[in-house]
Amino acid sequence: MEKPAIAGGNPVRDTKLYYGHQYLDEADYQAVLDVLRSGNDLTCGPKIAELEEKLCWITGAKYAVAVSNGTAALHVACLAAGIGEGDEVITTPITFAASANCALYCGARPVFADIDEKTWNIDPQSVRERITERTKAVVAVDFTGQSAQLDELLEICREKGILLITDGAHSIGTKYKGRPVGSVADMTTFSFHPVKTVTAGEGGAVVTSDPALYERLSLFRAHGITRNPALMEKEPDGPWYYEQVALGYNYRMTDIQAALLISQLDKLDRFVARRREIVACYNEAFRRVPQLIVQEEIPESDTARHLYIIRLRPERLSIGRKEFFDALDAENVRCNVHYIPVYYFPWYRKLGYRKGICPKAEKLYEEILTIPLHYNLTDQDVEDVIRAVEKIAAYYAK
Repeated sequence: MEKPAIAGGNPVRDTKLYYGHQYLDEADYQAVLDVLRSGNDLTCGPKIAELEEKLCWITGAKYAVAVSNGTAALHVACLAAGIGEGDEVITTPITFAASANCALYCGARPVFADIDEKTWNIDPQSVRERITERTKAVVAVDFTGQSAQLDELLEICREKGILLITDGAHSIGTKYKGRPVGSVADMTTFSFHPVKTVTAGEGGAVVTSDPALYERLSLFRAHGITRNPALMEKEPDGPWYYEQVALGYNYRMTDIQAALLISQLDKLDRFVARRREIVACYNEAFRRVPQLIVQEEIPESDTARHLYIIRLRPERLSIGRKEFFDALDAENVRCNVHYIPVYYFPWYRKLGYRKGICPKAEKLYEEILTIPLHYNLTDQDVEDVIRAVEKIAAYYAK
């Protein structure tokens, strides 16, 4: 039996391989340089409108609003939804904190629904059980890139008269029943952080097909200020005149970021295809490893995978998740954990949240590791990851 590096064997690699990384090419560099040399505005310039048009084409939404990051996208989506003091917003605990923090920013209270044991996405039945007269919206996260069960969630939201916001930070390029993520929910938010499928360095967006929501999103992105006479209280004094009609924020994206993202989106199909190839290799290998559980996907989701997560079976291993994590690191395979349940954090404990709210999510957290998945991975890299996982699982098998 091959011995893991942590137990005195040789590592599978001599160099570190990270769980996520951006891919940039000459077209990306040139796109940024073109903006810098253009003489156009570097913020609020023509690249923003070009990007928003491209996002509409990709997602099938009628409107897109580019913002400074994915957290800003969630915040303005909640503001556009009219979420405020005393309201409740249902979301999943297996997500980055922003999916819940966006409710707190508005004075509302996040309510956590449990996950589906197989897909690890939010469970529509758990959502239904959490709805109260104070519920204003559901923020469903497309965890790892797999679409949430949007039809069931929309049915619940329509029945209760609440909005469905999809946090699509992981899922640009995913389709649900043949429809792009972004064209189904009332609003869908995206993140363009460097570990995502496409990047603007930072950056985010909200897409919607509702003109009233679009108008509110646009206001909240830019200080609540408008130059649209139809939204003003008085007749404009001249072409310089504008009014602040809401309390908004400076969540604007720069044209530099927009140009980079437009170039990245030109490669989206290629990025998604390569990620699917890697996922297929991982799935084939890890389904043969009795110490692991592979995430299941609903047939409705044609998934553009952002993260690949392995779930350990503690009853079949003599080591825990921390030891498995360290063993992979010794093989020069750098992992991560996505995610610590949001309500575990000290800030949420101060607000009165306690462990035990979502037992399925809590158990998942104890058993998962995120392994490398990004466009830069070579076939040899993928083989190295598989070999590292397999030899650690075999060596420490019960």
